[in-house]
Amino acid sequence: MGPLTLNTIRQIMRAMVDNPGFDRVMSKVDVLSASPGKVVCEMRVEEEHTNRGGTLHGGLTATLVDVVSTLAIMYSERGAPGVSVDMNITYMNAAKMGEDVLITAQVLKQGRTLAFATVDLTSKVTGKLIAQGRHTKHLGSG
Repeated sequence: MGPLTLNTIRQIMRAMVDNPGFDRVMSKVDVLSASPGKVVCEMRVEEEHTNRGGTLHGGLTATLVDVVSTLAIMYSERGAPGVSVDMNITYMNAAKMGEDVLITAQVLKQGRTLAFATVDLTSKVTGKLIAQGRHTKHLGSG
């Protein structure tokens, strides 16, 4: 698979959310921009995304880190999604219902078998960091 385009990334996202599996939780996420090794998405926190405290659920935050970093890794010469080896998330601030969140994934390094990415979730209005994730994926030997 050759280099992807923003349109292809959007199609991949659409195919994910149109399936009956877990990825449907990503249905309200919009892909804003994509360039090799970097993907930026946006999502408004709605009731379905919240925990009992009415703020963005930590499990959804982890899923956003997982999926958006994978898109950034796919938007590379290898074009492979890989499999997760390690992921961690640091939660810094709550995102309240109605808040627009930017999800910015950047590939830090992509080697022969491993890819390392970082993801920042920030408030679109205040710029405040909500959470930061690190994701390592095994790409297989290609």
